[in-house]
Amino acid sequence: MTLTRESVYEVLGTVMDPEVPVISVVELGIIRDATVDGDEVSVTVTPTYSGCPAMREIEDDIRTALLKAGATKVHVNTTFAPAWTTDWMGPEAREKLRAYGIAPPGRAEQGGLVTLTRRRSPVACPFCGSSDTRLQSEFGSTACKAIHVCNSCRQPFDEFKAI
Repeated sequence: MTLTRESVYEVLGTVMDPEVPVISVVELGIIRDATVDGDEVSVTVTPTYSGCPAMREIEDDIRTALLKAGATKVHVNTTFAPAWTTDWMGPEAREKLRAYGIAPPGRAEQGGLVTLTRRRSPVACPFCGSSDTRLQSEFGSTACKAIHVCNSCRQPFDEFKAI
């Protein structure tokens, strides 16, 4: 198979986020570019945040998938500018998060800054849809998630923070 930019994106669409295995790295919005030069592929990735512990695994999964697809050499380049934002996630990815039991992020704050405050807008429960929820912990299973509890169905759930 001759690799093209489009076929590389198709392959990358099968590489799932190891922390949220229902969305691909393309759906997550961390793939910034892909180029093909013969059988060599270069992929540019922007991590969700600079200390993301899943990046090494994501890079390995990208290499493995592209080598299986026929690339002879894969370069994964990391860029931190512009900084990743949850606004780069499409509506399909947000719905997949909700169906998986994670409240999808809202729109990121202007300027891309995360503001931690004592008062936040209620987050809708991904299980029953109720907005009668409370923040349990600003930090969840990963730094990009917060833990909430639904007062209606009593179900705890993660929220993917808007960044």
